[in-house]
Amino acid sequence: MSNRSEGAPRHDVVIIGGGPAGISALIWCHRLGLDALLVERRDRLGGQLEAIHNPIVDYPGLPAENGRALRDRLVAHVERLGCAYRCGVDVQACDVRAKRLATSAGELAARALIVATGARPRRLGVPGEAEMIARGEVYSATRDAHRFAGKRVAVVGGGDRALEGALLLAEAGARVTLIHRRDAYRARPEYLEPVLRHPNVTRLEHAVVTAILGEGRVEGVAVALHRPDGRVEARILEADAVFVRIGVEPNTDLVRGQVETNGDGTLRITAEGETSEPGVFAAGDVCTPPAFSSIALSVGQGMVAAKAIAQRLAKRDQSDGAS
Repeated sequence: MSNRSEGAPRHDVVIIGGGPAGISALIWCHRLGLDALLVERRDRLGGQLEAIHNPIVDYPGLPAENGRALRDRLVAHVERLGCAYRCGVDVQACDVRAKRLATSAGELAARALIVATGARPRRLGVPGEAEMIARGEVYSATRDAHRFAGKRVAVVGGGDRALEGALLLAEAGARVTLIHRRDAYRARPEYLEPVLRHPNVTRLEHAVVTAILGEGRVEGVAVALHRPDGRVEARILEADAVFVRIGVEPNTDLVRGQVETNGDGTLRITAEGETSEPGVFAAGDVCTPPAFSSIALSVGQGMVAAKAIAQRLAKRDQSDGAS
């Protein structure tokens, strides 16, 4: 990024990320009279809503058939208001102190930033995983369970998403091996109890996946099984698909080393949503512990950040006018 911002459009606020948090922040900035621009790397708004295939029943007053349906409503709201946003814009670098961005569409400058970059699925980081993803062998248990009837499936993880996925697959007729590094599960009882008694689910506990196997397609997983006596047993499990459900990690790459983070890697924010760098705010999963992640919270945090910025800029303008 150059040291000069001459010629770069300077907005009151630039919002990075077009999920629920970013959309909410954009709507509120517009309502508060701020010159705001939202930039989104993908070709459409919505963020992780695209990946939610089950009904959304816990967003107050606005149930939706799935994430895509809710996204369509949010986007329609943005467009009805005439809010400014640009999709297909990759933010390549961010100078938080100068409030400047280098993007695939040129430089942008702002008086304040809102980082709403969300979170991404955590990967195993083992041989064969990248190849599996590149081949497109990444599935949704809600959408794709029927495809695995009578087939062998490995589900990795011990939380809600892992056990919900294992249950959906088992009920669709798949032969499921649930692989978990512990013998205690974090999942809610509504998922855990049916999984524990389901005849199609075999549990492999104190086990760690060391590789995903197969040439051209997934054929199995290599597992290190940790025995109570300290021995580690190597085991190969046949599988037609692997569902990795080991949580998420925040997308903080753009601001890494420039603002403070929490122990879990999320951005540390104040009650107003401000990071450790004045004028740089965050909203959504990028600053929320995974256990508390929700659409409702993301939307609320977007609103809080927008209101805090509006008040801050109004005071600054008033002070500048009086001087």
